[in-house]
Amino acid sequence: MTGRGGSGGGRGFPRTARVNELLREIIADALEAIDDDRLELLAITGVEVERDLRRAVVYYDSLRGEEGDPVVLEALSAHRIRLQASINRQAHLRRTPELSFRPDPAVRSGERIDELLRGIHRAGEPGGQGDHEG
Repeated sequence: MTGRGGSGGGRGFPRTARVNELLREIIADALEAIDDDRLELLAITGVEVERDLRRAVVYYDSLRGEEGDPVVLEALSAHRIRLQASINRQAHLRRTPELSFRPDPAVRSGERIDELLRGIHRAGEPGGQGDHEG
């Protein structure tokens, strides 16, 4: 049985999903070896590689939040060639994709939803904004 991508292969996953996960692991490991304070508190949450392997978008999240994005993006861009070299050495792909970096929109959306839910919860507590008894 083939995966959703129809390309067959191992474990029922399409090839691009396997490559995405492989690149995520390689990049995360390579970042751990880089001594750069700007990359502390950083997690690589996903990678989306184009089918032709020319480019890949690396999604990240940082405890620095949105305010820290410019610093994190600068650091990731500064180490892009080194990260691509790690991929080239470890992945054995016919082409090494050019990396670009973006904050993970799913994580940011989830954080915003959590913030809204906390506000609703606080408003419903006794003495909160939603308490109209008295």
